Amino acid sequence: MIPPQEASARRREIEDKLKQEEETLSFIRDSLEKSDQLTKNMVSILSSFESRLMKLENSIIPVHKQTENLQRLQENVEKTLSCLDHVISYYHVASDTEKIIREGPTGRLEEYLGSMAKIQKAVEYFQDNSPDSPELNKVKLLFERGKESLESEFRSLMTRHSKVVSPVLILDLISGEDELEVQEEMSLEHLPEGVLLDVVRISRWLVDYGHNQDFMNVYYQIRSSQLDRSIKGLKEHFRKSSSSSGVPYSPAIPNKRKDTPTKKPIKRPGTIRKAQNLLKQYSQHGLDGKKGGSNLIPLEGLLPSPPRGSSPGPWINAACICAADVLLGHEHDFRVKHLSEALNDKHGPLAGRDDMLDVETDAYIHCVSAFVKLAQSEYQLLTEIIPEHHQKKTFDSLIQDALDGLMLEGENIVSAARKAIVRHDFSAVLTVFPILRHLKQTKPEFDQVLQGTAASTKNKLPSLITSMETVGAKALEDFADNIKNDPDKEYNMPKDGTVHELTSNAILFLQQLLDFQETAGAMLASQETSSSATSYSSEFSKRLLSTYICKVLGNLQLNLLSKSKVYEDPALSAIFLHNNYNYILKALEKSELIQLVAVTQKTAERSYREHIEQQIQTYQRSWLKVTDYITEKNVPVFQPGVKLRDKERQMIKERFKGFNDGLEELCKIQKAWAIPDTEQRDKIRQAQKHIVKETYGAFLHRYGSVPFTKNPEKYIKYRVEQVGHMIDRLFDTSA
Repeated sequence: MIPPQEASARRREIEDKLKQEEETLSFIRDSLEKSDQLTKNMVSILSSFESRLMKLENSIIPVHKQTENLQRLQENVEKTLSCLDHVISYYHVASDTEKIIREGPTGRLEEYLGSMAKIQKAVEYFQDNSPDSPELNKVKLLFERGKESLESEFRSLMTRHSKVVSPVLILDLISGEDELEVQEEMSLEHLPEGVLLDVVRISRWLVDYGHNQDFMNVYYQIRSSQLDRSIKGLKEHFRKSSSSSGVPYSPAIPNKRKDTPTKKPIKRPGTIRKAQNLLKQYSQHGLDGKKGGSNLIPLEGLLPSPPRGSSPGPWINAACICAADVLLGHEHDFRVKHLSEALNDKHGPLAGRDDMLDVETDAYIHCVSAFVKLAQSEYQLLTEIIPEHHQKKTFDSLIQDALDGLMLEGENIVSAARKAIVRHDFSAVLTVFPILRHLKQTKPEFDQVLQGTAASTKNKLPSLITSMETVGAKALEDFADNIKNDPDKEYNMPKDGTVHELTSNAILFLQQLLDFQETAGAMLASQETSSSATSYSSEFSKRLLSTYICKVLGNLQLNLLSKSKVYEDPALSAIFLHNNYNYILKALEKSELIQLVAVTQKTAERSYREHIEQQIQTYQRSWLKVTDYITEKNVPVFQPGVKLRDKERQMIKERFKGFNDGLEELCKIQKAWAIPDTEQRDKIRQAQKHIVKETYGAFLHRYGSVPFTKNPEKYIKYRVEQVGHMIDRLFDTSA
């Protein structure tokens, strides 16, 4: 059991807690009552607020809707007014822009194009909304007038500012490729930058809005004229330079450029200048210089069928004619005079003609190069102005006049070459060679420039090249035939047995081909029908040229053999052949001809040397009629101390007299003969002097002291040394 004290304490504790709980419960009840009261008050307030809001909404919403409608109406009015203003503006476009259109675009292209844009929009508006309006016709008329003004401005700008390219600038542009120094790429300014921008804007407007391509015709006509005039100006420059330098001028022959301080002189490809260079070269150095790897098959292997007589015609100039004399060091006065006249008389008919050929050739070559450079520059300009899909056609039209002019000149050169072939004037035909070589070298650039042009345009240059190859091959073949058929006439044979004009001409002509080996070989290859010819390989062309040179040399040799028979004296005939063979051999060795000959003929040098030696031996036989008088086999032996009989004395007298007369006669005759080559002349003299002096010395030693006459000085006219001196004066008219 719980003790009473504890139970009492516990009861009191429980009662205290109960009391506290009751107080708390009472407090909660009071709070709930207050909260309910507050809630009722708030609900009353909110209900009142809601009622007021409903009243406010019912009064404001109609006002808002009315205001919104008014704003929409205002916007519609403003849009309507704006549209009306826009439409009305189209009716004022004509009056607003008429003055600007009337005054034209010059000096204010930007403003003018802005006015044209307004007119175009007006046209589009009236076409879409009022096609029957009189305003449409008015703005259309104004638009057409404005377009015409733009076309006129385009033409005016192109005409005023398109300038002919100066000849010096063209030549600098051409020669710039050959300069070894690194230089900035040269370019031509055909139009000032500001003008070019205006022209480009006008062309684009005409394409985009004007729907007109007539300006392209205007463009190519103006630029074509400038291109043609630029090339003609270059020709005129050559003509003036030619006139100022004293070269006769014909209207078809342009001239050369004067050297500028910064440019080297332009090389002239003329054939006569080359001949003069050869004259200088051989006159200074002779022909005893270098020995080439020379070969020419035994001459019999080069000989064609016997010649037939035909007229050769004049085909080389005076400088070429005397080349042989200078080439081998002729010492005769008349040759020196002939050479001097040929070289110094620049204004003679022949020299003048060849100078003009040089100028014509040089000018044409430079005009071809100029065309390529100018055409490239024109295409660059054209791409900035003409729409892309019209560029090729416009460019084709632009270059036609200049290209046709070049092709016509080329055909005229071909025609002139054909006529020269008929006249056997082969020096004139040589002008085709540098031109053809240049055309072939330039053809890749030509093809690149003409990309996209019509086939007829692209084929013009190949057609001209083919014509030149054909006429060149014809000239080569006719030249070979001309050498073969040159007639044997006494009047055109050298009286002294020197080198024949035909030989010097033939060799000089062949030497001209050295500068054009590939060209000449291609000419010959172009006429071949064999399958190997179709490849046109360099080696094949070289073999053809070698074969051709051998053919010419063979024809020349056969003709010389025939000509030598014109001489009645076999010794003079031998000297003639010796001089010509020696001249040919030395000329071959001095130049690269010997290497060309060796391509197909390996024993040329040996063959010529053998024939030269044969002619020397033939010549030496002419002295047998002199030495036979005093040779031991023709003189009986006399015993010393035995008195000579009259018959024996008479025989000795006849021997001395025959030798003296024969010696004097031969020396007199052969003194007038010529051996231009000093080395050969001395060699022949020494050999003959040795033979005669030895034979005469032995005869004189044996019979000089024999009393065969009372007047020994009558028969013993010459000492051995005197005989040697007489022979030393052979082949020398000045002795």
